Amino acid sequence: MERPELPLPQLHAFVVLAEELHFGRAAARLGIAQPPLSQQIRRLEDKVGHPLFTRAPGAVALTPAGRGLLPAARRALTGLADGLAAARAAGDGRAGRLRVAFAASLALTVLPGLLRTHRDRFPDVHLDLLEMTTAPQLAALRDGTIDVGLLREPPSHDRDLSFTTLLTEPFVAVLPAAHRLTAHPTVRLADLRDAPFVLLPREAGPGLHDRITALCATAGFTPHVTQEAVEWVTVCALVEAGLGVSLAPAGIRRIGLEGVAHRPIAPPTARTTVAAAWRTGDANPLVKHLLTTATRPDVGPA
Repeated sequence: MERPELPLPQLHAFVVLAEELHFGRAAARLGIAQPPLSQQIRRLEDKVGHPLFTRAPGAVALTPAGRGLLPAARRALTGLADGLAAARAAGDGRAGRLRVAFAASLALTVLPGLLRTHRDRFPDVHLDLLEMTTAPQLAALRDGTIDVGLLREPPSHDRDLSFTTLLTEPFVAVLPAAHRLTAHPTVRLADLRDAPFVLLPREAGPGLHDRITALCATAGFTPHVTQEAVEWVTVCALVEAGLGVSLAPAGIRRIGLEGVAHRPIAPPTARTTVAAAWRTGDANPLVKHLLTTATRPDVGPA
């Protein structure tokens, strides 16, 4: 398809004159003198091959050729204006798409407030949300599959990735409702020494798995893991079935299974870190704005 070379000043001059039907008023709107306006119109008529206006003293009117060109000229100018606005919005991070992964347990804590606040601040930014455990998130960030990760227990150092802490969350003991320890307001970790454990597999979240086992080691034992599950709701369901106990972030209390009890851990200093992760040096303004939203003081656990 032929791509005609029509300078924008000529199209703009044509549309303004078509609206005013008066060279003096059109020139004033354009901020130019009448002779340059007449020259722009003549050059455009030369490209079209037909007059666009009839000219008579005190009377300017569109010709059939002019009436045929006017809708397309308006669409072209409007399209360009819309394109420039879209480019500026994308350039400064007010519009576009961002791929964000999140650990499932964060849907019970920080995620709802973050999404709500970000949508209010940037309504034209679309977030593609992916539920993903920590280890796959780190791999997806490195290979460019996602732009931001919301995860637990980030690695202490990664030369390719950057991290910022969003919150720390206490651990709770997850017990079958009929367990003897539910009679106590808090649970000492040492009291779980002989219990079978239900935990997330280490490959799903090495940092969180190691944090839990380290807490148990501090209490003098290694947890005897008899069941594993990738999702916390499954962990809780297996605990409800009596297959073991677990240690979990406090937010999982919102899962609310009737046959499961939760008790704070003593001492209460045992906490898990929730962080945002992104590729070091990523200049995407969408990433910057999401991180700014995530670290706002009014965005926190639901």
